[in-house]
Amino acid sequence: QVMLQESGPGLVSPSQTLSLTCTVSGGSISTDYNNWNWIRQAPGKGLQWIGYIDSSGSIYYNSFLKSRASISRDTSKNQFTLQLSSVTPEDTAVYFCARGLFDYTWLTRKQGRLERTDFRSWGQGTQVSVSS
Repeated sequence: QVMLQESGPGLVSPSQTLSLTCTVSGGSISTDYNNWNWIRQAPGKGLQWIGYIDSSGSIYYNSFLKSRASISRDTSKNQFTLQLSSVTPEDTAVYFCARGLFDYTWLTRKQGRLERTDFRSWGQGTQVSVSS
């Protein structure tokens, strides 16, 4: 069973960079045919896809973040990371990492209508608040 676990600070100051790590167990981020996603859910809002890194290391981002997001991976640790720069209070959300098969085209077409069942497995999520 593939399991994912997010880690990172729960509080980030405005204009700083948010950094989160997803540790994967029970599967390999570099050999399993999956896309390794970052998703967030702000209070009272739906799921918002941020981006993913696939097993080959190719990276895709949702354009709404306007280049503030950066996804990378450490295959030796079986981890992938999210950095989100220049954060504002609007970036306050629960951040999830998730394993899935849908590609960039499908995910962007489904913006605003994402569901948990669109992904194969999820981390438990980590609350990130942006506040001074």
